[in-house]
Amino acid sequence: MTQINYANLLEANYLMQKVGEEFHWLCISRTVQASKLFPVSPYIIFSYINSFYRLPPILRKIETVMSAEEIADRSRNMGIKIQNPHMGSCMPAFYLLGREYLLSLGMIRPQDAVEDLLYVMDFWKRYQLSWHRNNGHMTNEEFGHRSQFLPDRKVEVFSSDMYECEPGDELQNAAHEFMAVASQYGFLVSCESRISLTNSGPYRIDENHEMIVRDFMDLAECSLPWLDDIATDVPYNNLTIAISVKDCHFNLMDDWGSFESEPEFTADKLAGIALYTSDPLSEGYIPVGMNSREELIATFKELSEVIKDATNKLWLRMAGWSRDQMLDAGALVYFAVIKDLAHVAGVYDVEDWFVIDPRAEKFRPLLNDEYGNAVLGELVGLLSLPTQQRSPHTMSKHTDTPNTMMTPVPYSILAGDEYVASVGPLQKGESHLDAKIDRYRTTRGVLTLAEYNQLAREYVPEVCTDKYRFLCETWLKFNADTELANELYKLDQHHSRKLKGRGIVKEADK
Repeated sequence: MTQINYANLLEANYLMQKVGEEFHWLCISRTVQASKLFPVSPYIIFSYINSFYRLPPILRKIETVMSAEEIADRSRNMGIKIQNPHMGSCMPAFYLLGREYLLSLGMIRPQDAVEDLLYVMDFWKRYQLSWHRNNGHMTNEEFGHRSQFLPDRKVEVFSSDMYECEPGDELQNAAHEFMAVASQYGFLVSCESRISLTNSGPYRIDENHEMIVRDFMDLAECSLPWLDDIATDVPYNNLTIAISVKDCHFNLMDDWGSFESEPEFTADKLAGIALYTSDPLSEGYIPVGMNSREELIATFKELSEVIKDATNKLWLRMAGWSRDQMLDAGALVYFAVIKDLAHVAGVYDVEDWFVIDPRAEKFRPLLNDEYGNAVLGELVGLLSLPTQQRSPHTMSKHTDTPNTMMTPVPYSILAGDEYVASVGPLQKGESHLDAKIDRYRTTRGVLTLAEYNQLAREYVPEVCTDKYRFLCETWLKFNADTELANELYKLDQHHSRKLKGRGIVKEADK
């Protein structure tokens, strides 16, 4: 049971408005998402409803094993799908927009499911503060749209181990082709959305170079059932590319992982590159094809061919889907955008994440393309639903209009007004998709789900053990001359081709 008091209601309403304002800005300032294949707007609305009913009990289940803060501490050391776009933006917004949509239909009241709402917002706050602990913010927006969550020692390894490249050379061409191919594949894997690719940074390398980090996720046979027998030959489920860019400043890295730069980032500005893989079972980032420049070029070329083949196979599969299958797949890939929380905790269950809740299922007949497009536009763009209107004297953050995205919880429940505490326990759902085959590609090979969960529950990355977990950047600043600080640097240098075993180097020695 979540305690209801004035302090946590105030905080929840503050966090809701924070999420709503940033999500609205992202929706009106980024490109419109559309597809000739998938019913994108209907499946987005479907995912919001599913999130409202299923996320609270699933998050509670996860925290019976591992706290939100500990999951964030672990995930900071791997390029998996619980980064800032997924946890920082999508998770709270999807849940709250499901609530707002149901409010607009008159199916719930602002005070209903209040214990769920307080818990979800508190989970989000704790995760985000832990994830961003190196910069002391909660979101990229708070940090001037920057995403600098990696510690100094990790940035050192990435920037030191890069192979330099120049416009038109073989490495740059191979890397550029891979990123284009992987981006197209990730777009299709995510049912023609952008949630399988993200960017973070920038990090300063020197006066002329900045580094961004690009993550490609859910590439192989994983939690997504439609990749079974399609991505069998894809050897890595997650790939991270560290990119050095010359004479180009990234002035925006938003909470969806999109960036803007001056001048525009084009392939000819790529000056260095490194490639890694990681997951909940890896000791940080593991180099891929990094033993030599020639090996890295060959690796990018091989991965491009494998992913092209998987893309062709996936197009054929999806082209044969019914509308219900497309609607389910899109809704579920959105709803399950934070499924890796459960993988890190070792409590992942297909029946939690890849089914439509029976309460959400009742909306399926309503979600045709015309209605889906109209209601999504009102809900996240125009903010024109009746529940989103405020006093005519209100001037909202981005548009100066009298409306806001999210409806607050009324404080009158503290004075005795009736409310409903929760949506209740998780209910058994269904899906029109083929059942998931029990195969999961990991850094320890292809595992069954039982094996994956057991290993995740047993494994603690060394940097997250009690000895090292709370040695933050502030501690390092004042303890750089200690042996413990030296050990901490060596942990992240373990796989480095240039820095392995070097330890910490004081500024005076550089």
